[in-house]
Amino acid sequence: MTALDQNIEKLTGHLTRFKETGIPNRIAGQDRPGSGGVFQTLSPVDKTVICDVAHGTADDIDAAAWAAADAFPAWRDMPATQRRKILLNVAEAIEDRAEEIALCECWDTGQALRFMSKAALRGAENFRYFADQVVQARDGQHLKSPTLMNITTRVPIGPVGVITPWNTPFMLSTWKIAPALASGCTVVHKPAEASPLTARLLVEIAEEAGLPPGVLNTVNGFGEDAGKALTEHPKIKAIAFVGESRTGSIITKQGADTLKRMHLELGGKNPVIVFDDADLERALDAVIFMIYSINGERCTSSSRLLVQDTIREAFEARLVERVNNIKVGHPLDPATEIGPLVTQEHYDKVTSYFDIAKQDGATVAAGGVKVGDRGFFVRPTLFTNATNKMRIAQEEIFGPVLTSIPFSTEEDALEMANDTAYGLTGYVWTNDLTRALRFTDKLEAGMIWVNSENVRHLPTPFGGVKSSGIGRDGGDWSFEFYMEQKHIGFATGQHKITRLGA
Repeated sequence: MTALDQNIEKLTGHLTRFKETGIPNRIAGQDRPGSGGVFQTLSPVDKTVICDVAHGTADDIDAAAWAAADAFPAWRDMPATQRRKILLNVAEAIEDRAEEIALCECWDTGQALRFMSKAALRGAENFRYFADQVVQARDGQHLKSPTLMNITTRVPIGPVGVITPWNTPFMLSTWKIAPALASGCTVVHKPAEASPLTARLLVEIAEEAGLPPGVLNTVNGFGEDAGKALTEHPKIKAIAFVGESRTGSIITKQGADTLKRMHLELGGKNPVIVFDDADLERALDAVIFMIYSINGERCTSSSRLLVQDTIREAFEARLVERVNNIKVGHPLDPATEIGPLVTQEHYDKVTSYFDIAKQDGATVAAGGVKVGDRGFFVRPTLFTNATNKMRIAQEEIFGPVLTSIPFSTEEDALEMANDTAYGLTGYVWTNDLTRALRFTDKLEAGMIWVNSENVRHLPTPFGGVKSSGIGRDGGDWSFEFYMEQKHIGFATGQHKITRLGA
């Protein structure tokens, strides 16, 4: 039996209960049907139905929001060391079920197992990291003045809404939910309708690890009903959202009437700039990894290659050779590097850019074709002879599609890098230290890596500028979002108080 056959056999066992019972909503520790009936989640591998999913609407969100509100006081007031222990139990339980999580995620999203196995473990790491920050999360400062001992502290903001996307959904859910729980907040989670499996696994794992009922509630549904109700609900004090920039704008408007605090992790059209003095072998590896891994379905992908004209021809030739060699296949095959795109809608969007590129005058140097008709597979694609004004250089395609654009000078590269509505990440390849310092200072991006691909370090701030979002994740930045700052002043003597009406 091949490794692929073994993984399919394991997956079949894990999916049996989903096929039999579907995926209900989980509210206050109880399974509940969706007030909107059910919808079906399909596998992008072969377009078959995985299972029925509860279709949550405003009524379900209302129940979940009240459950989170009812559970909040006890969770907020639980001793930090006890809350820490529960979150560490969650981390250990995720590790114990990492294979199940990874297999289900691959089948639900089309992501290759080689990446999803690590994503499941990264979810455990998120819980473990923020658990270790629980005790000092509320620590503040002592700011002495002539008459007062001023101290600051932080308190959890209350019940929060977490809306997560379909790309690496388990890892991204833990990225938001772990710091919220560590802060002392309770959560209503609305996962993407296209990838509900591992959100169900997460709430099960959390409750089995000791998380009290109502602290984490999961409602499945669509943005126009469940998502809208969550962003508008008065009991929900903040929304953490990961998704498209246009959707981020919509939910900001929806949350305005209740003055929701918003953390928006949105889209990107990220540049990777390769100068002719760079280590070109390492740059080539990084360029390929950051656009073609995870099916290109990641906000931090380097989808625009700005390559210096002195090395352009040779660099692009190497790119074509490597891109044509990338293995597209079944996501549960350990050898697969790119699996199918997540849904029919997204598949249609990504493949539409093959014709758009040609119409705008670019060259399809590699890929640009669909693969088979059973699932949503495409060949990894490279566009050359492009300009930064083309749609393929300005619009977020969110697939395994790279646009290569030449530049002559450092000034040209910087102008093109910044000439986009987005500003999430940037990647700079050069061995000139002073150039790296100049360039990163002027590059409009929330995160920049020099001579490196995206290597995420949890204590560092994660987030973008311009249309790429508002707010930062990671380390203390996460606690700043999920907690309110409080100031208390203690008089240190009998200072003069101005008397009125005496």
